[in-house]
Amino acid sequence: MRRTDRLFDLIQILRDGRLHTARAMAETLEVSVRTIWRDMATLVASGLPVEGERGVGYALREPITLPPLTLTPDEAQALTLGLQLVTEGADPSLAGAAASLRGKIAAVVPDRLGVDRGSETWVFPGAEAMAAARHLPGLRRAIRLRERMLITYRSAEGAVSQRIVRPLVLEFWGRVWTLASWCETRGDFRSFRVDRMETVLPTGQTFHDEPGRDLAGWRALTASQTRPLDPEDETAIAADHQP
Repeated sequence: MRRTDRLFDLIQILRDGRLHTARAMAETLEVSVRTIWRDMATLVASGLPVEGERGVGYALREPITLPPLTLTPDEAQALTLGLQLVTEGADPSLAGAAASLRGKIAAVVPDRLGVDRGSETWVFPGAEAMAAARHLPGLRRAIRLRERMLITYRSAEGAVSQRIVRPLVLEFWGRVWTLASWCETRGDFRSFRVDRMETVLPTGQTFHDEPGRDLAGWRALTASQTRPLDPEDETAIAADHQP
């Protein structure tokens, strides 16, 4: 967590006006007590009206009000729906981040918009999205670090294969997650349904983007398709573009 994000979270914790110990805040934010001490010193130095000391706890001397975030009702609805989609369709890490973000936004928007009270729309995750959730954190990490992955994949027909892939981007189709990748085993682009992955293992080998094998190449390829991609058919791209 970035320090600026942590300082914001500390302010959110203190806004209830109650006494909070450094240890309790450290457990909430998953940092050390010493880190909380340093952060509290920073907040005090910046002019935040905080009272307290080490070993006792910290509290705000007076309430603070963050400037309201200006949203229209439709914008608030779009925001709420988007956060619900992430909460219900993504992995626990992203779902937790969405819930945290919703709380932060609710703290600075007018109550009448109801960001923290519910929504006119509800989202229910499909079985496919729930099955994919266990693999999403590792795949997101691999995309970020440019790390080759070894996946064991079961096709729609039940055939099992192992592939070394360069993960490029995760795509969500409303209920199905797919991984767009450069498959080193096949020497071509492949799109795999994440819920059909049996295992996803890091290889420890990183890769560099290469023209024709990177995300830009994937985007160009999908844009040239004469029919829309179907997440039910993970070989849709490969069938038209064999090596």
